[in-house]
Amino acid sequence: MTAHHIKLAKEDDGIAILTIDRPEKRGAMTFAMLYAFIEKVREVSADDAVRVLIVTGSGGSFCAGTDLADLSTKPGETRGVRGEAHEGDVWWPLVSCPKPVIGAIDGNAVGMGAEFSSQCDVRIITPRTRFAWNFAHRGLVPDTGAGSWLLPRIIGPSRALRLLYSGAFLEAEEALAIGYANAIAEPGTLLDAARAEARRYLASSPFSIRRMKELVWKGLERDVADHMQAHVTALSACFKSADHKEGVASFLEKRPAKFTGK
Repeated sequence: MTAHHIKLAKEDDGIAILTIDRPEKRGAMTFAMLYAFIEKVREVSADDAVRVLIVTGSGGSFCAGTDLADLSTKPGETRGVRGEAHEGDVWWPLVSCPKPVIGAIDGNAVGMGAEFSSQCDVRIITPRTRFAWNFAHRGLVPDTGAGSWLLPRIIGPSRALRLLYSGAFLEAEEALAIGYANAIAEPGTLLDAARAEARRYLASSPFSIRRMKELVWKGLERDVADHMQAHVTALSACFKSADHKEGVASFLEKRPAKFTGK
């Protein structure tokens, strides 16, 4: 019974913090924790009061990957994958979440932890953060498919393949230099830095943010014609939205906007 290690806190300003809280195992994920993680992200996705999600770890670690002791309880020959290929919120729950997702990543993000980091929209790390897609060391491919599809699109195919082939660590400074990380903060100020980043998004329309996120992620798999069709649909919806009317009114009236996400 390890699901209790996944903790969700919703703050008054519309920021939610999802914590992998198993420091004694460096955030290693059991099956129960993974299912709880997916369910908590679904809860955030459906909650209009939550505007931004921060995903983090505890005790100086983010996630050391799958708990191999738990994994070994199910022989590989009979072990199923976590869901059907089309179930996006099972494989990539953080991409499927319609809210901005910020990874506040301290310490090691290995295996599944590295996969979760790739699913975040923005990554803020510390000087001691390290990422490793070490699946080849276990005779596997990246277990959510993020390392083989999202990672090459974030840092380029050659850099991604080098990390995947070797299973080597991507250190904090290099992660920042190649654009995988967006900022570095000291461990004691990491959550404050993530909250400050989140507050930048709170001034924006939830209606348009939801559509922006979908356009960007889905745009990675569409051709230009399909993307522009989706763009026209999204822009037309925005023109008719209450958030657009409020955005224009607040500008003309020289006051902060009060968006409703509708």
